Amino acid sequence: MTGAMPRVDLGPDAVRDMGPFRPGPTGPRLFRLHLISRQAPGALAALVGCAVLLRVALHLRWIQGGGASAQQLLLLIECGAAAAVAVATRNPFGESERSTGFRLPLLRLGAALLLTGAAVGALVLGAVGARLPGGAPQVLRDVPGLTAVGLLTAAALGGALAWVGPLTYTVVAEFALLEDWHTPWMWPARPPHDLGAWVCAGLAFAAATAVASVRGDRAA
Repeated sequence: MTGAMPRVDLGPDAVRDMGPFRPGPTGPRLFRLHLISRQAPGALAALVGCAVLLRVALHLRWIQGGGASAQQLLLLIECGAAAAVAVATRNPFGESERSTGFRLPLLRLGAALLLTGAAVGALVLGAVGARLPGGAPQVLRDVPGLTAVGLLTAAALGGALAWVGPLTYTVVAEFALLEDWHTPWMWPARPPHDLGAWVCAGLAFAAATAVASVRGDRAA
């Protein structure tokens, strides 16, 4: 004779003792684990390094005035910050969060926005009290734009090569600065009040975060 299966209620202690079979992390803890798996602490350390380098360059007057050479050096530092954010899309062990379903794109989006904000904040803080070419608006426009190039590169080539895109774009932008190009798609070469440059940088960042949220790192 077949009897009904007894109902078993799992309390907090029982769930904790389930080992690898217990429910996965949720909420803030899941986001924290996602950031750690993407080497976000290393990216944050790199951003601090970029901020320190910017402070040293300003103190030694390597970045002074609004000349092309000052803007080129600033652009290189911004490129380093953007590359650090883009490379942080990579997880060498794959994406274990795929089991979280619809939350994975949200985790990717949150990580991209958080690290991009950290990149902008680090450079702005690194320039506090000093005269930065273009001021904070230049950093606020250029860093997300460069990060967008890195995120798209990560989706196309993988996170390990995400730095290639920002570096290539920076080389072209350096040339654009020297030749005084007027195309808004070379936003680092445009003045900080150039509306077209802001629109292009914003569109690039919006498109890149959308792609990064859905696609992620190509190698994952």
